[in-house]
Formats: sequence, C-alpha cells, structure tokens
Amino acid sequence: MRALIDAVAAAGDRLVAASGGRIVFDPRRALSRDNDLTLGEPGLWSPNRHSRLVACRDGWIAVSLSRPDDHDLVPAWTGASFDADPWDAVIAAAAKRTAEDMAAAAIALHLPVALVGEASPLSPPDLPTGETSNSLVIDLSALWAGPYCGALLAEAGHRVVKVESPARPDPTRRHTPALDARLNGAKQRISTALGDPELLAAIAGARILITAARPHALARLGLDEARLFALNPGLLWIAITAHGWHGAGAMRVGFGDDCAVAGGLVRWEDGMPNFMGDALADPLTGVTAATLGLEALVEGRRGLLDISLAGTAAHFSGMLG
Repeated sequence: MRALIDAVAAAGDRLVAASGGRIVFDPRRALSRDNDLTLGEPGLWSPNRHSRLVACRDGWIAVSLSRPDDHDLVPAWTGASFDADPWDAVIAAAAKRTAEDMAAAAIALHLPVALVGEASPLSPPDLPTGETSNSLVIDLSALWAGPYCGALLAEAGHRVVKVESPARPDPTRRHTPALDARLNGAKQRISTALGDPELLAAIAGARILITAARPHALARLGLDEARLFALNPGLLWIAITAHGWHGAGAMRVGFGDDCAVAGGLVRWEDGMPNFMGDALADPLTGVTAATLGLEALVEGRRGLLDISLAGTAAHFSGMLG
C-alpha cells in the first residue's frame, strides 16, 4: 500500500500544479471513504463486502453484486436455483469454468465482473483546441469517481453545478453523508430530469461536462456526442466509464472494486489475489479526471476526454513496479 500512496502523491503533485496551487491534496484522504461505512480489511472480499475475488478453473475474476438486479441475475449466469445463496452459486460455478468463460457470460448479462489484470493503461486522446472563456462545470455524475472530479474542479475555483434526476438521485447523500459532503458540498445542487430542455441549455453554456454513465444510456436521454457538441463546440466532456467510452467496453458495467482488479491493483499472497483497498479505481479516477481536465483547460482543449476506471487502475498498477 505504501507504493500506491507514493504513486497517488505523485499524481497529486501534478493535480496541484494543474490547479495553479489552489488544491490542497492529501493522498491518504483521497483514497478514504471517510469511515461512513463499517469496513473490513481487504482480502478476497472488498472492504464493503459488495465484491469478491473468485477462483475459476484457470484463474481469478472479481465479481460485484452491489445491486438487487445483480443478485437476481446470478441464476441465469451460473445455472443455480433461484433460492441458492448468490455467492455460493458463483463460487461453485466458477470452480468448474474458465475465467474467460465466466467473465464473458457475466458481461453479456451486464454484470460487473472482470478478469484480474485484463485492462490496458489509460491513454487519453489528443484533443483539439478551441476558444472559450467560460468556467461553468455541469456534473451529471454520481457515486465517487465523477463527483470527486467535480469536487476537485470546484476546489480549483470553478463553479460546479451538480444535476440529479429526481427519479434516480445520487445515493451517496443517503448512504455515506460524510463522503457526500466532501464530494458535493461545494457545488450548487439542482434536481431536474436529465432530458429537460433547461439542462441542454445549461450544457450549451458550460465549459465542462462530467458524466459517469455508459454512452448508450446517455444517448437515450438525448445526451449524445453529436447533439451536445453541436450545441456547444467548445465543450470539454469528461466521460467517466467502467471500461471505456468506445468499443466493446462501452457496454460493460463496473464499479470501483472490480475495475481496480481489472487494472491489476491486487496484492498477491500465497498465489491468491487480494483487494488492496476500498473501491480504489473510484478515487484514482477522480484525481486523474480532474488533472487531465484542468490541464486541458490550461491548453484550451475541447472534445471528449475518455477516462475509464479500469484503465486508470491499470495506469497506477504500472507505477507500482
């Protein structure tokens, strides 16, 4: 963990420089959920007990069952009966199948499952330049990674407006209020349907847009690249996803724990992988997204900044040696 803290501290130096010295960065605090949850020590289970490393016939996968729908899909994935314990069913099925087979079947069902170390390091695109002087940030993201990016932009002096759908508000305020205060306390919060014309008008006048949903989900709400960049050619869109905005990964679901494993952020003991911390891909991605966003602003960049949790985790894993 010491090596990871050092890597995050180095990333923090770059973030602080990009902010012009406005951001005060503590690497240990950056990785902390503020003790809102009673967390266990990381091992085969993630600290929040929503994810587990599971042995397959030839390797390991990370499985997250954090939503009711995930539990409901386990019988279709494993062939177990509906009254079987979901985790018992996953462990038993995985022991008989290859890791690739288990992962592919889960991905087809939109379950958050990843192979250990499957992701390549993040490679952000070279964005074009454009003229704009606006500093408004519209934050449509939820949970940890995207909101943390927005919090750091707010600390750097930008006006950040957090937009939540009344039908699906960010659960962070209810489940982890201290973390919510840290991530969203400096933002203006408004509640509106994500397809509302007023939201489109706000995006048209924004400098930065932060999202943390898959592209097809946003497109269903009228928030697709063609439309938004036609409305606002100078927009910098920070698109945070589990496995990337483009290609096959764009349809995949993932969270901070399984995406950290996909990036190779595991600790090996006696031939078995262990989680290194709590949902590490989330805060690492928040820091990375804010840094790249601030650097893009300094350079007058615009366009879509594709930042994946798994790719970010792989980048930090590569720094550990």
